[in-house]
Amino acid sequence: MNSMENKKRKIVIAITGASGAIYAKLLLEKLEKLENQCEAIGLIMSDNAKFVWESEIGDRSYEKFTFSNYSKNDFMAPFASGSAKYDTMVIVPCSMGTLGRIASGISNDLTTRAADVILKERRKLILVARETPLNTIHLKNMLAVSEAGGIICPAVPSYYSNPSSIDEAAMTVVDRIVDLIGLENSSYRWGE
Repeated sequence: MNSMENKKRKIVIAITGASGAIYAKLLLEKLEKLENQCEAIGLIMSDNAKFVWESEIGDRSYEKFTFSNYSKNDFMAPFASGSAKYDTMVIVPCSMGTLGRIASGISNDLTTRAADVILKERRKLILVARETPLNTIHLKNMLAVSEAGGIICPAVPSYYSNPSSIDEAAMTVVDRIVDLIGLENSSYRWGE
């Protein structure tokens, strides 16, 4: 393991209003279990994210997570500056509007500002894109973010582990996100 994998992570999780609240919920639950590998976890939720969560999951369980919560316009949040040394940001699910603003360098809220900081500091930005089908603008924006150093991790479940529920299928994406973050995680591994 390199030194980056041995150190405790400082992670920003942003949840946008794209469909796919299940991915955010499962990731937050997984991070609770792996919190001993993290120095800090900051959470940003848009108003639309809360609405979608309540529509898709049927509750307000996003309120139960004890991570540090920041409002969408809190530019005093530590990760609004590179000096706070947050090393990873995950936007899950990532709307195409958020992706487009990041690709264009528009920092009009805390999510896009934090993403801009992560990219400018050459740290790890993971966008869990949730849209289908994709138009040319979406694809060009994904390419721009990828060329800037971001990771596009589409919310596309895998099936070789034979998931038997929606949660298990969604967890295949979440486990991939956790791997990309660099946290030690017990999950299905091909060929093992």
